[in-house]
Amino acid sequence: MSFDVAAEAYDRFMGRYSTPLAETFAEWARLPGHGRALDVGCGPGALLAVLSRRFGPDEVAGVDPSESFVAAAHDRHPWADVRHGMAEALPFEDDTFDAALASLVVHFMTDAAAGAREMVRVTRPGGVVAACVWDFPGRRAPQSTFFSALSAVVEGIDDETDRVGAASGDLVALLRGAGCTEVEESELSVAVDYAGFDEWWEPYTLGVSPAGRQLQALSEEQRGLVRERCVESMPAGPFTVTATAWAARGVVPR
Repeated sequence: MSFDVAAEAYDRFMGRYSTPLAETFAEWARLPGHGRALDVGCGPGALLAVLSRRFGPDEVAGVDPSESFVAAAHDRHPWADVRHGMAEALPFEDDTFDAALASLVVHFMTDAAAGAREMVRVTRPGGVVAACVWDFPGRRAPQSTFFSALSAVVEGIDDETDRVGAASGDLVALLRGAGCTEVEESELSVAVDYAGFDEWWEPYTLGVSPAGRQLQALSEEQRGLVRERCVESMPAGPFTVTATAWAARGVVPR
């Protein structure tokens, strides 16, 4: 799945969560102390920034199917090897990296199993492969309140709960199926502060991700109803949204 939106729109919608999650994810993954690292589905570059600080700006690479995101990642991380491509067919040679990570992207892969196998293929024996996805079934994703409001207005929405990687055990099964050993799972949480409802609501109007695209497809009246439902569910004044992702880490067999 490609995000055909401006990087700045994504930053306002999900970047507030993906940026702190990148720090937590990279720390939890216990990455090697040196070598090369790959960010699969790098988007505008939140995780690339963390990996650049850990491995060095010229020792990281990224790949993403969105041309606008690749351009933004190039601009923000000019020394990184950022390429346009799909997780299911990574444009890198075998055994190129010491770590391959996928943050908030497995559930958007056309073939998640193939994507996991590709991550293992490009990682050297003994290297780390890790992924994380919001806990949509547990209603702990940043969008969970919005999806509840949307489902009260229209039927048959895509609330991302049925996507691969979103439930406990999904990522563990993917990494084991791809050949990883020493696979483990954890929950990673981040907290984002908002000054008020409008600051929280506005990013949903930008057409980003399944949430934003589904809102844009509604009539003006329906969008108003969704907003009303959200107003009823959110605090009036300053508030904090805590979101939790499932994460899995494995090691490529030696």
